[in-house]
Amino acid sequence: MAAPTSSKEPPSTSDRRASRKSAGQTNTNAKKDSKRASGVRNTKAAVMGSNDEEEGNSDEVSDSEEQPAKKKGPRKRNARKRAKDYDSDALDDDSEFDEADEEDEEEPRKPKRKRANSGKQDKTHSPRKRRRKANKDDEEDDFDLKEGQEVVGEVVQAPKTGRVPPGQISKNTFDFLQKLTDPECNDREWFKLHEPVYRLAEKEFKDFVDAFTEILTEVDPHIPPLPPKDVIHRIYRDVRFSNDKTPYKKNLSGSFSRSGRKGIFACYHVSSGETLLAAGTWCPGKNELATIRSNIARSSDRLRQVISDPEFVKLFGEPKPMKDGGRRNIFGAEDELKVAPKGFAKDHKDIDLLKCRTFAVVHRFKDSEVLAPDFKNKLGEVAAVVRPFVHCLNDLMTLQDNDGGDDDEDGDDEEI
Repeated sequence: MAAPTSSKEPPSTSDRRASRKSAGQTNTNAKKDSKRASGVRNTKAAVMGSNDEEEGNSDEVSDSEEQPAKKKGPRKRNARKRAKDYDSDALDDDSEFDEADEEDEEEPRKPKRKRANSGKQDKTHSPRKRRRKANKDDEEDDFDLKEGQEVVGEVVQAPKTGRVPPGQISKNTFDFLQKLTDPECNDREWFKLHEPVYRLAEKEFKDFVDAFTEILTEVDPHIPPLPPKDVIHRIYRDVRFSNDKTPYKKNLSGSFSRSGRKGIFACYHVSSGETLLAAGTWCPGKNELATIRSNIARSSDRLRQVISDPEFVKLFGEPKPMKDGGRRNIFGAEDELKVAPKGFAKDHKDIDLLKCRTFAVVHRFKDSEVLAPDFKNKLGEVAAVVRPFVHCLNDLMTLQDNDGGDDDEDGDDEEI
């Protein structure tokens, strides 16, 4: 009896092999895209299902597909479902696989987390380059003022015209010092805005002092060739014990002595602004003043001879006090005593010298003389005239006298 035949013929062996081959390739691509461990396991299951179909156990494979699967997480269920699709007989239909691939592509990838700083600092530029970059950024950015701040003014740059060679004084320096005589300009805000102008004047005066030092050391061998920084005075005033609280001097000055601008010795003092050359000692200490007076009381011949020299008188005036109290020669200083100092008689023959507390002379120059190229040579000529006076004062301060002065006189008219 012939076996009944089915109207639908089963797929041939070659078709099944081709279908399995296509399913394996698709499964491999899916595994690379998903990169999940569950995909690897499902692929193995799909391969096992393919081997069962080779042995003709298609019914058992379909039965195993119908068995209920264990509950798993969402990701595992999706992978399991995809594996089932791979094992079905409808592997010829590519639409399901395309949809699965599109889902994988639409799933957003998590951005890679940046590695934490391992402690190595970023490569930085040199400090000079950083400052340049900061200055450039400051120029580009708008200047934002904080609460309570305000724009004071614009910084005035140093003049580029009217400059002179080293060893001379320019009109620019005169103009700057002239402005400091105005109380509105002699304050810290104005000075800060004009600091470039001051720095140029300061450098110019240093060069002048350096050039004049060479001349002065030839005129007076007792003066050492010191650098300008040991000779020039600061422009800032000491206002602690003064009623005048203006912070800056109105001149640039320097003092030349055996010990520079400091020390007890008589010196040559040069000042620009109201330009002058002064020589002597200003307000010497108590011990030095007592020694000078003691030596004058013993013998004043040398000092009187020096201040009476014709060249000296021509520059500084007659060696006599003025009746109206004005300044002439070494007399008429602000700190001069009105009565005899303590320890000396009122009628002492040298009472005019003994009343002095400052022993100094001053010679002033015209602006036209200061601006001349040979001004330092003219200063040297005046220094040569006052050199004997400076040497005499240094000897009077340092040579001790064992002889006593006249008898002391008590009274209200005695001063120190």
